[in-house]
Amino acid sequence: MATEIPAHITGTVWKIEKKQGDNVQEGDVLVILESMKMEMPVEAPENGVVQEIRCSEGQAVQEGDVLAIIG
Repeated sequence: MATEIPAHITGTVWKIEKKQGDNVQEGDVLVILESMKMEMPVEAPENGVVQEIRCSEGQAVQEGDVLAIIG
């Protein structure tokens, strides 16, 4: 079953740490968001495989936007 990983803050995608097909463990950093000069990691909530990355570096995102899907 796929799990959507949302942005927990409004900000800019600073860096994408994982790519489609990567195996991830719970707590692995998928994406780093930048907001108000602070870096905020978005972590995998469970073990799985990255099925899709739905953002790109430099992209502005809103809280709740889906950044990645793991399954």
